[in-house]
Amino acid sequence: MTLTTSTGISIDNRWKDVPRPSDAAEWIARAEDVANILATDSVERDSANQTPFAEVQLLKDSGLVTLLGPVAQGGGGQSWDTAYRVIRAVARGDGSIGQLIGYHYLWAWAARLVATEDQIAAVEELYTTRNLLFGGAVNPRDSDLTVIEDGDELIFSGHKSFSTGGQVSDLTVLEGILDGTDTHIFAIVPTDQPGIVFADDWDNLGQRLTESGSVDIIDVRVDWSSAAGFVGKVFQPLVYNTLNVPAIQLVFANFYLGIAEGALETAAAYTRAKTRTWPYGGDNKREVGEEWYLLEGYGQLESKLLADEALIDRAGSEISRVLHEPRENLTKRRRGELAVLVAAAKLRIIEDGLEITTKIFELTGARASANSIGLDIFWRNLRTHSLHDPLPYKKREVGQFVLLDEVPEPSWYT
Repeated sequence: MTLTTSTGISIDNRWKDVPRPSDAAEWIARAEDVANILATDSVERDSANQTPFAEVQLLKDSGLVTLLGPVAQGGGGQSWDTAYRVIRAVARGDGSIGQLIGYHYLWAWAARLVATEDQIAAVEELYTTRNLLFGGAVNPRDSDLTVIEDGDELIFSGHKSFSTGGQVSDLTVLEGILDGTDTHIFAIVPTDQPGIVFADDWDNLGQRLTESGSVDIIDVRVDWSSAAGFVGKVFQPLVYNTLNVPAIQLVFANFYLGIAEGALETAAAYTRAKTRTWPYGGDNKREVGEEWYLLEGYGQLESKLLADEALIDRAGSEISRVLHEPRENLTKRRRGELAVLVAAAKLRIIEDGLEITTKIFELTGARASANSIGLDIFWRNLRTHSLHDPLPYKKREVGQFVLLDEVPEPSWYT
């Protein structure tokens, strides 16, 4: 099978007759292969701003979509620790596609977060055996969808300003409030149906291929039996249910890190090939590798990235361990400690990443600002998504933990 991107690049399914990766290292290597393919025309595809059908098919052909799926159903059976590193690797080649696979992993895990054992088994078999991609119409800054009970069915209706994955998704996660109550209900539904109408209005500064535009949900019917986590129409709460926010906040941190790594790698390659030494400093250099301010600059930025990577990996290891433990084991205190660690990791990579994606222009030179080079894609992507929620609130969460020994109360953003 050969795919063609919006810029005319052909992508062969090189993995058609190749066994799936068997361990974490092989899965990460597979993700790096995907990133290298995406990087060849990431700037051109960003400019074209076309729906990324070919890019999503690449994620499916590579097997990355089923990374967390059960081995018995043909999935990778990998841990979240591996998933985070895969997200980072893909984002190194294309930040938008890194976001898509990251959101997919979170929504694919949504059943494990809140559903019953039977519901978990059904959802995981469905998406793993059929190689399906998740999207989500769950934006807490909008009003919740309205859910009306109609016998053995629930009817979801409303509008969401953002629905990442949009029309490239096969399954969409819905969330709403049961009419006349304060009961939240999650459900997973097929995306391709008349009651899910995408406005195709995502045209932002960065992360342009994430299909994150608005959506109208119009009388989408779901069986009561598919309401995640409900038994006899009554929800069964666990602290584990609230891990969705720290888990996805660390998804963010990992694709931010991937974007920053891609920026530094791309800039360094440009500098080696094209940046010229400065002839007016009184100590003229023959080779760019002798230019002290470039060596100092890249050294500073790489040092920050390595520190960010260490913190993000620590957070990934700790939250992965909790995500894969029995759900009943998680305490409120442990959940809060994880949220603080993730907040610290996220705030560091945002500040360092924005510095890196800006500073690279000083290290590559004036000619590197040409649109044909496209170094701005990294800053635009990181700047756009890092506005998801205010960074000062993450700093406050960490500060409250340090000074007051208080952990964040679970909310849609903590």
